Amino acid sequence: MELEAAKEHFVQTWGTLGTNWGISRTMAQIHALLLMSPDPLSTEEVMDKLHISRGNANMTLRDLINWGLVQKVIKTGERKEFFSAEKDIWEVAKCIARERKRRELDQMKKAVDQLAEVTGDPKDKNYAAFIDTVKSIQQFSGSVDTLLTKVINSDKNWFLKSLIKLFT
Repeated sequence: MELEAAKEHFVQTWGTLGTNWGISRTMAQIHALLLMSPDPLSTEEVMDKLHISRGNANMTLRDLINWGLVQKVIKTGERKEFFSAEKDIWEVAKCIARERKRRELDQMKKAVDQLAEVTGDPKDKNYAAFIDTVKSIQQFSGSVDTLLTKVINSDKNWFLKSLIKLFT
C-alpha cells in the first residue's frame, strides 16, 4: 500500500472507530488527519482533504479542542488558524477517557444518586428490589469512576506495570 492510500485508509478507519468511542465520524477523521500530519493544518486544508464544509470543519475543530485532543497553533505572519493534534497516544487515550467519564459516567452517577433518594415502604418487595438495583449500580459506577480517575491521573509506565501485575 502506498503512503497516500495508507493515510486515507487510516483516516477512514479512525473515523469508523470514533463512532464506537462516542464521537462523530467527522470528528474522528479530522483527529486522524491531524494526528498523522507532521505539520499543523489550516481549516482550509482540513476541508480540502476531507471534502467537508467550512461550518462542519470549524465546529468539529472546536469540539476537538474542547476534548483536549487538538490545539490551535499560531504561525508567524499567517492570518489563518492552524491546528495540531496531541501525538502521544497515551495522552489521547486519557483525554478520551476524561471526556467520556465527564459526559457519560458522571451523568449516570448523578441520575442514579437521585434515584437512590426514592421513598417507600422497605417491606414492599418492589421498593426493596428497586433500592437493591440502584445501590448495586451506585457501587459499580463508583468503582468504575475510581478506576477511570486513576487511569486519567496516571502516567503510562505506572498504568502498564499495574496492568501487567493484574494479569500475571
